[in-house]
Amino acid sequence: QVQLVESGGGLVQAGGSLRLSCAASGSAFSVYVMGWYRQAPGKQRELVAAVATGGNRSYADSVKGRFTISRDNAKNTVYLQMNILKPEDTAVYYCNAKNSWGNYWGQGTQVTVSS
Repeated sequence: QVQLVESGGGLVQAGGSLRLSCAASGSAFSVYVMGWYRQAPGKQRELVAAVATGGNRSYADSVKGRFTISRDNAKNTVYLQMNILKPEDTAVYYCNAKNSWGNYWGQGTQVTVSS
């Protein structure tokens, strides 16, 4: 079992930055692929960024060059640095941990970007 708690969301103007954090507890953090997903009103949840156990990172095309995902296995934490935010980035952002044995979600944190 893994428990995930997100923080760092809020209201920001377009062009601004936010950093989301996701603290994990309960099981070995380093064995999970960690990801950030988002869900805007009326839309499906989508993958924003992911970081593998070995550190390889992947991003949605819509955030490449603006968002950076990172993980600190010593702190059991994954981060999402979001720069040059756009109104279309407005969504609830969810942290995810998954491997062959499980798939876990945080409760989500709201990010709102005003124009």
